[in-house]
Amino acid sequence: MTSTRMSRRAFAGVALWGTAALATTAMLPARRAHASPAQHPPLPPLPPLDPIALRAAIDDLEHPPSTAAQLRVGGPAGHWYGTSGVADIHTPRPVTARHKVRIGSITKVFVATVMLQLAAEGRVDLDASVRRLLPGLLPRRFAAVTVAHLLNHTSGLPDHVGIPEPKTPEEVLRHRLDHWTPREWVATATHGPLKFAPGTRQEYRGINYVLAALIIDQVTGRPYGEAVRDRITRPLDLAHTVVPGDDPYIHGRHVHGYLRMTDGSLRDITAYDPSSVRGEGDMISTTTDVDRMLAALFSGELLPPELLRLMFTLPPKDVRMLDGSPARYSTGLQQATVNGVTLWGKTGETYGYKNAAFSTLDQRRRFVLAYHPTTARDGQESQLIARVADLLTRSTSTEGTALGL
Repeated sequence: MTSTRMSRRAFAGVALWGTAALATTAMLPARRAHASPAQHPPLPPLPPLDPIALRAAIDDLEHPPSTAAQLRVGGPAGHWYGTSGVADIHTPRPVTARHKVRIGSITKVFVATVMLQLAAEGRVDLDASVRRLLPGLLPRRFAAVTVAHLLNHTSGLPDHVGIPEPKTPEEVLRHRLDHWTPREWVATATHGPLKFAPGTRQEYRGINYVLAALIIDQVTGRPYGEAVRDRITRPLDLAHTVVPGDDPYIHGRHVHGYLRMTDGSLRDITAYDPSSVRGEGDMISTTTDVDRMLAALFSGELLPPELLRLMFTLPPKDVRMLDGSPARYSTGLQQATVNGVTLWGKTGETYGYKNAAFSTLDQRRRFVLAYHPTTARDGQESQLIARVADLLTRSTSTEGTALGL
């Protein structure tokens, strides 16, 4: 069976906006722990919001070519919301805050939060062997891989074998409804030895969270989506956030995703089978709901302090990415420094959908960006994230812009 591999990490192998994420001593969000100036250096200033520049940033739907964009900025340093483009090129309907989108790897934030909640209840040991928790799924040589290794991408699991990447947009469209069982999908990443000893290197891999979701299934006795619903979306009243299961469709009001074919035409890519990204990139939400989730998480509403701290703690400095750059993924989140401002959050994408949800640790500035590129991985898809991140972090004391993109 071939796979569309629909959900790919937004910045595999490079830092978020071209700048290496800096390993720092994690502190808890301000509402759960109040650090003194002697403990932590003063945070850099943030620029006032520039509505004209923000509007221009999301109105530029040529860089990258996109059909729509929406940006939500929150926190004490200022609020702003804007949309651009259309939800459906055939209607055309304008985008609103109630329109759902595929959030891709932001799914991992939900999964990691549930796993840490289970750890807080004593139902999951983060140091437990994944092989022991999921009997019969992983070979004996993977016995050293623990739950913690999955959550911060230090497992060393092998590359997938037997899953060709689509080489043309037509192939993506043709195979978008291919279906995989969890066991079939995991089996593609169990050939050969581990790429490195667990805990010694970091490589961002979706299969880590596919396995994490299966552990939640096993521990709770129910599909992981029910745990997300009962523990996060229902308590926070995230009415438009969905774990789709095997359903390939987005129901209700939503933004369509499109992919440009080799003949230049746009084809609707909204519907696809999410089975190959279960637990790592299958969720559906809105910018409003993602913003609420991020605020609740950072404010300490979802986790006790000692486990929340893990989400803001990078691996030790000697643990580096495969390309030698510093590790930048914590438990469920990623770190990026733009114009001297450190942000924590997550990116996510599927074909036709790209997202970024980030905040300063103190939540002075938080943003959720959702937009809809029509190109198939030409390396330019992150331009809008770079523009927005630069505008939200560049103060008068900061020279230059976010590097790289």
